[in-house]
Amino acid sequence: MSRESNQRMAGLAQSEIRAMTAACARVKGINMAQGVCDTPSPLQVIQAAQRAMEMGLNTYTRFDGLAELRHALAEKLVEYNGIHADPDTEITVSAGATGSFHCACLGLLNPGDEVMLFEPTYSYHISALLAVEAVPRLVRTHAPEWTFRLPDLDRIVTKRTKAIVVNTPGNPSGKVFTRRELEQIAEFAQRHDLFVFTDEMYEYFLFDGREHLSLASLPGMVERTVTISGYSKTFSITGWRIGYSVAQARWAQIIGAMNDLLYVCAPAPLQYGVAAGIRELDPSFYTDLKTEYQAKRDRFCGALVKAGLPPCVPQGAYYVLADVSRLPGETGKARALYLLDKTGVAGVPGEAFFSGAEGHKFIRFCFAKTESDLETACNRIEQLG
Repeated sequence: MSRESNQRMAGLAQSEIRAMTAACARVKGINMAQGVCDTPSPLQVIQAAQRAMEMGLNTYTRFDGLAELRHALAEKLVEYNGIHADPDTEITVSAGATGSFHCACLGLLNPGDEVMLFEPTYSYHISALLAVEAVPRLVRTHAPEWTFRLPDLDRIVTKRTKAIVVNTPGNPSGKVFTRRELEQIAEFAQRHDLFVFTDEMYEYFLFDGREHLSLASLPGMVERTVTISGYSKTFSITGWRIGYSVAQARWAQIIGAMNDLLYVCAPAPLQYGVAAGIRELDPSFYTDLKTEYQAKRDRFCGALVKAGLPPCVPQGAYYVLADVSRLPGETGKARALYLLDKTGVAGVPGEAFFSGAEGHKFIRFCFAKTESDLETACNRIEQLG
């Protein structure tokens, strides 16, 4: 029997996000590396999950999710995203949005298929593609608003290109793609007959009056788009692992088969809790969410400016990329460790999100923290100024 490691693991390294989380724990610092979202969860969601357990909803659900959740999602998708999806054939609940993305990649991509992503990119998207032996192809975007150029798309696409990934609002960039940008991507995808995998996990975290637009709602896109999202961040339940994907029935059937194979189903009572949250929470919950997180963004970005670490001010989500070039070190990792040592605040080195040297000058911070922890982190970082 061969004792060599599996070839699929050759290109997969430990996530820098988890590595910095571990380093932060060792010094008992403030973890702004991992997007754990340690703010309180809505009471309605918690109580509904408890009721479900008490009612005996503790066994397997259908492979594609609890009926209550799939129907609640279908209603929400029409109202908020402009997407009409059959809850019985086109929605698949999975073990978080990362689980949904993995199932879509495993079901719809073949080894050697090329997939385009916008850089800076979320490291788990790359990891999932490598795990299914697809080939990531990166499209550079340009700070501070992380805009892309159409010629770069045309330059990278080949006959082997199968899909393009769009993450809006974006992690780590905080970019919210404009309608014009999404229309350009839609035209490009139709012209080259590509799937589009969208990651819309942060769809409710929008700043400065911006609105969320789902790519699948654009003309001609519903048949080729896999829309992926979840409530881990919105309801501050990252440990519950409740995500979902939406696709036309022929693609959803394949994605659902992969979901059944990998996860069987997402946790049953927690699905019920999320369904209750979708149906019971007042619209003001989402308005307050935007207001609260915009204030957190402004406070933390202000601290970065005072510290001489210029931020690329995010348009959405709850991350910010800061230029840490002035800190000692030649790499983002060295600078992140220096910052952790001096302030006790952990961020993620830019190398986790960039393929080239540009990553050396950035650190990503997550500002989804309690008011107390965020204020402490701001005060500590400001001392660098």
